[in-house]
Amino acid sequence: MPNDTALFLGQFLRNPATIGALAPSSRRLAAAVCAPVPEKGEPVVVELGPGTGPFTAEIQQRLGGRGHHLAVELNEPMARLLAERFPKVDVANEDATRLGRLLAERGLGMADVVVSGLPWAAFPDQLQRELLGAVTGAMSPGAAFTTFSYIHAIPLSSARRFRALLAERFEEVVPGRTVWRNTPPAFVFHARRPR
Repeated sequence: MPNDTALFLGQFLRNPATIGALAPSSRRLAAAVCAPVPEKGEPVVVELGPGTGPFTAEIQQRLGGRGHHLAVELNEPMARLLAERFPKVDVANEDATRLGRLLAERGLGMADVVVSGLPWAAFPDQLQRELLGAVTGAMSPGAAFTTFSYIHAIPLSSARRFRALLAERFEEVVPGRTVWRNTPPAFVFHARRPR
């Protein structure tokens, strides 16, 4: 959507370290990232860094009114837009490092799925560790975590450090195929069973 792209670009120019993208993710990337959302039951699905909502829309479609969908967005204009666009989603304009507290405040147990749109390669080591610690601390033992990386970030030291951190914090980490129909192209990490 043109308005989403304008909002993304404006917020990126204000703070590239927390936005990390020039435009919203494509539907194809959203489908790949949100694949672990279960088709049955009442799962607790947490979405980190939803931006303008391409993953949010996919999660809502997969849930079909079931479970609880908590979307944690640090950027206030994006959180406001998300809450207006998706009234059935529990949108928190908060820092993702507070994930455990956010779930507890809502009387929710552990997350069954955590979907992340956060720009991990843009974060320094300490923030990567804090955020991933908050994620794994809020996940049930068999929970799934998915995130993505832009293909051009693969050689960055911060991206390599994040991949090593994933392997350290999860028993299983499987890289997905490259999603070429995204700007820029991206690939997905599927992680399970937090340590």
